[in-house]
Amino acid sequence: MKRHARGFSLLEVISAILLLAIAFAALLHVAGASLHLADQSGQVSRADMWAQAKLDALGVAEPLVAGESDGDFGTDYRWHLRVAPWQDDDPPAGSPLTLYRVDLDVQWGSQRRPHVIHYTTLRSIDNGVASARSTR
Repeated sequence: MKRHARGFSLLEVISAILLLAIAFAALLHVAGASLHLADQSGQVSRADMWAQAKLDALGVAEPLVAGESDGDFGTDYRWHLRVAPWQDDDPPAGSPLTLYRVDLDVQWGSQRRPHVIHYTTLRSIDNGVASARSTR
């Protein structure tokens, strides 16, 4: 009686190795994309932190005056700030508050292909407090 050989043929082994190589390459691509997205998420979080700090200081540590200014945060992150009186079509009569529109751009990365996040908010100044401060 002739015994039949059991096992895998060379073609089956090569096919399995090729399939594993393709799956491994796809997995490496996904892992690389995940690392890139995690890095971008960290950069956006840092930009958001710097923007929040700048907006928090505006009107408290720094005066809120109309105009434009720019600078950097001492890192790779730069900022550009625009403050302008807010135009209200129907302002309330006798309001002691003046509203200002604040636009802040936070930029990082290379000058050729920068990343930019834009923030817009309204800030108010109490005219009664401002005039009382100026008369002292």
